[in-house]
Amino acid sequence: MTAKPGVGDKAPSFNLPRDGSGKMSLASLKGKKLVLYFYPKDDTSGCTKEAIDFTALKAQFAKAGAEVIGVSPDAVKAHDKFVAKHKLGIALLSDESKEMLEAYGVWTEKSMYGRKYMGVERTTFLIGADGKIAQVWNKVKVPGHAEEVLAAAKAL
Repeated sequence: MTAKPGVGDKAPSFNLPRDGSGKMSLASLKGKKLVLYFYPKDDTSGCTKEAIDFTALKAQFAKAGAEVIGVSPDAVKAHDKFVAKHKLGIALLSDESKEMLEAYGVWTEKSMYGRKYMGVERTTFLIGADGKIAQVWNKVKVPGHAEEVLAAAKAL
């Protein structure tokens, strides 16, 4: 398990397949603010609410000069269904290899009903146009989160 990068650290690079088709990389977003949010699974209640909340604020994030990207270990096909079902307007990246999840320190041991397993810790990173991490939200609680991130993106 990799340590989670913190404020002031250079954001780990990535180049992953995205919903729809094609790939997205950190290098292709150079010079833009980036909201990178990691979530456990497509089409589950918390993850759906979070994606819908970020989609609803997409225009305001764009006005603040920020791109919003969700990342989970789900396959692109699952992302495509998720996007279509909920009319999502944000990019979703697929990290089936979990390399990016590891690089950002969000692939962690979790526990439910006494059973331990590996999974994604819901985490959001705000990355500045300089490619450095400006803010990190750990163990995110979904209600009000997108609005809080938007306020931080506007202030950056």
